[in-house]
Amino acid sequence: MNWFFITLGYSGLSPKAPGTVGTLVALPLGMLILIYFNAQTLFLSALLISVIAIKSINKYELTSGIHDDKRIVIDELAGMWFALSVAPAISVSLSEVGIFENGFLIQSALSFALFRYFDIAKPSIIGRIDRETKGGLGVMGDDIIAGFAAGILSALIWQGLLYFL
Repeated sequence: MNWFFITLGYSGLSPKAPGTVGTLVALPLGMLILIYFNAQTLFLSALLISVIAIKSINKYELTSGIHDDKRIVIDELAGMWFALSVAPAISVSLSEVGIFENGFLIQSALSFALFRYFDIAKPSIIGRIDRETKGGLGVMGDDIIAGFAAGILSALIWQGLLYFL
């Protein structure tokens, strides 16, 4: 169960780009939660999963001796869900998903792209957390901050588009 959880349903076992694959698994799941529930539910789910993941990753690192194994992608789910809960923090029904004016699809795509950028490039505090924080908190922390940064920047870009269009 622990391996299934921290590899996000084994998506982290992808031989190529496991982080991107994990994020691609997390994106539609997060979008569904936004559609059928709301941003608060997605945010609290990401928070709960983050707490559980920190403990699970600590246990895995203790037994395996491997820090930040590339196959662990539950951190991508948490980061992506934090990004989505901040950016398209609007309630849309399934029939309203494709409407341009609500920005749901655009902000979701922006959140994905920006999260992957921040997660890979690790600028500023994101990289510092990745390098200096050990254990599950280090594995999860950089992605959580990357998720918030991606969500905020996505929302700002969307607001800028609305202003100029």
